Amino acid sequence: MTPKEVIPEDVVNAFFADVERIDIDAAVGHLADEISYENMPVQPVKGKEDVRNLMSGFLAASTEVEWKVLRQHCVGNVVFNERLDRFKMNGGWLELPVAGIFEVNDDGKITLWRDYFDMGTYMDQLTKLMQGD
Repeated sequence: MTPKEVIPEDVVNAFFADVERIDIDAAVGHLADEISYENMPVQPVKGKEDVRNLMSGFLAASTEVEWKVLRQHCVGNVVFNERLDRFKMNGGWLELPVAGIFEVNDDGKITLWRDYFDMGTYMDQLTKLMQGD
């Protein structure tokens, strides 16, 4: 039997679908053990279990999640995308423009997840949502 060809874009899209369902176990299943999650401008998180813990924290307050991909391109094993990440919490939506880079290995696991976003935009919206504005 021939091994199934890994299509990096399909791996990333499946990861997003699991995040949108807030299925952390399934989402983490797409990550390599040695994953590096670099959520710019925050310090990198290394290792699958530490990424799981971080994801659990930022998804815990959300009742719904949408990661709308606006543009996406794949070059070799690298997937680049522009997204609008939306998190419904406390009755409102936090909407965060994000640029992401993902590297996928030959086993179909994400080894690098790097997102760029504006911390001020995130904090302003989060503060308003938590205050109930």
